[in-house]
Amino acid sequence: MSHDGRVSTTDNTETTARRRGRRPAGQDTRTALIEAARTVFAENGYDGATVRAIATRAGVDAAMVNHWFGSKEGLFAQAVLKLPFDPLELLEILRDGPDDELAERIVRTFITRWDSAGGGVFVALIRSVTGHEQAGHVLRDFFQKFFTALISSVGADNPELRMTLCASQMVGMGMVRYVAKFEPLATEDVEVIVRAVAPNLQRYLTGDLG
Repeated sequence: MSHDGRVSTTDNTETTARRRGRRPAGQDTRTALIEAARTVFAENGYDGATVRAIATRAGVDAAMVNHWFGSKEGLFAQAVLKLPFDPLELLEILRDGPDDELAERIVRTFITRWDSAGGGVFVALIRSVTGHEQAGHVLRDFFQKFFTALISSVGADNPELRMTLCASQMVGMGMVRYVAKFEPLATEDVEVIVRAVAPNLQRYLTGDLG
């Protein structure tokens, strides 16, 4: 209380700021969230990792996750998968078009974006997954949600099998192009790969699995 009888809010404000862990530099907050997310995702998997738990570990407000990354998915992409795109934004892009051309959009978009990152992002992802079992679990959680969302949008049956088949196609293609660097796939034109791979991926998405 001040000398004139009014209640001072200075101490309360400072206490709240300390409790919430607000940082003076925004980039520090972003870095803290990424570091905390890697730990929480590794400990609890994708589903078990909550925005609140990650924010608490980082010592910041949960609202900062949306502020910096848009969503838990966006934070996961940056912290664990290190994807050069926002998964939610990508889902909207891929859904925008005919269902029978979905595979073409997937292959073209993924290769184009991986290529734009120099392929090194994919290599780092594979190394982290193969070196840490828990990271593999988190990656599977992500692919399950991502491809299941796409498969559900076209109303296909047997989504779990289709999801794993789609993931195997895309991860396998990335392994050959960016990790093993088998020629000519490693340097082949994007549209050539789209024409070669998309028909099989489309069958995984919407076709008869036999």
